[in-house]
Amino acid sequence: MENETKQTNTNEQEPDIFAQKLREADSLYAILSGCTKEPYVYCDPETMDDAILLFTDEEGAKVGAQKLAEQQIPVGIAKVDRKSLLLFYTSLYTMGVNAIQVHVGEEQKMIQLTEFVRRKDPEESKNGKVWVENPELHLTMLYYMQDLRRHPNQEITPELNDLQEEIGAHFTKGRYIVPLPEEGNGIPLVKLKSGDIFQPIFTDVIEFQRFNREKKFRPVVVDALKLAQVLPEEAKGIVLNPLGVNMPLTVQKVKKQPEAPVQKPVSVEAQIDAAIREVQAEAGRE
Repeated sequence: MENETKQTNTNEQEPDIFAQKLREADSLYAILSGCTKEPYVYCDPETMDDAILLFTDEEGAKVGAQKLAEQQIPVGIAKVDRKSLLLFYTSLYTMGVNAIQVHVGEEQKMIQLTEFVRRKDPEESKNGKVWVENPELHLTMLYYMQDLRRHPNQEITPELNDLQEEIGAHFTKGRYIVPLPEEGNGIPLVKLKSGDIFQPIFTDVIEFQRFNREKKFRPVVVDALKLAQVLPEEAKGIVLNPLGVNMPLTVQKVKKQPEAPVQKPVSVEAQIDAAIREVQAEAGRE
């Protein structure tokens, strides 16, 4: 995004007002993509950071959104309250975002996510649960859908084709959350505008929780190469994160194999708790 605001280089001996605002603000304002319903992501041309835009005041956010709109980039503004900040920051890890461009008044600064919200590397938990995240895939899908839906009738460009190949490569390496009903039979399905039926799956537990707000479903972890075995007969394929990036993928059905032991993902509460501990530890070191 073209920006006329001042880029600040904070003296190491002075308190970092930008990081302080991120930790202590009563609310912040994020720029959301109208194409993905998630924070708008962009690659900084100088640092190559995959970043989002955060503002400390609503008027500043409106100005930032207007600049993007002038470039025919559909965006909106979302207010993030203090009680939701940690979950918001944690979700950036699952999105593959590594930096936040923070705007305070007329000044701005790029802050690395790892310097602000630190956490341990995702790993197998001791109680047999698994940590499900696909940040590289999630990020690539965001870039792809931001471009594709911005120009829905465009031909596939070399850049979009490259992103498609990246999505395919990342997808086959991942494992995903499949929702199953807490009681009874039946798998939830999603009908797209085309009328085609797809099975919803999720890249991480935060996306699953967005879908499961009424707690009607339980999460089951399935490797990418086994998704075709659990695909319902009436489903044409899968749709990744239907309340977010909402990306459908056609899947070739295969004969179902004997069921493998069910794996459960680490809960979102556990992930947030881990983030809280890291933030508190970081604050104590300052």
